[in-house]
Amino acid sequence: MAHQEYASCIEACVQCAQACEHCGNACLSESDPAKMAECIRLDQDCAAICWEAAAFMSRDSPFAEAMCRACADICEACGAECAKHRVEHCRQCADACRRCADECRKMAGAVT
Repeated sequence: MAHQEYASCIEACVQCAQACEHCGNACLSESDPAKMAECIRLDQDCAAICWEAAAFMSRDSPFAEAMCRACADICEACGAECAKHRVEHCRQCADACRRCADECRKMAGAVT
């Protein structure tokens, strides 16, 4: 599959990575960042794998599908954690994570 065929998934991954980078940073500015520790950790993991998944798809790696399956799992975990918090940056991040997980599962042929 050529990288153009991955376009919507690459876009979702990049948007999710950006949302996670923003969310993790914003969590550090909350009144009690220690309560946001798990959110911050998952934001970092999710951003990292989203950036990598986009890169794998961009270069049409034979491992892109496997990377996207892992990305979907991490996005779901990050989205679930962010959804627990009532701050806007977490809500936006949770939405981006859900979209990315859906796109990655579609791309990997693992739609459930």
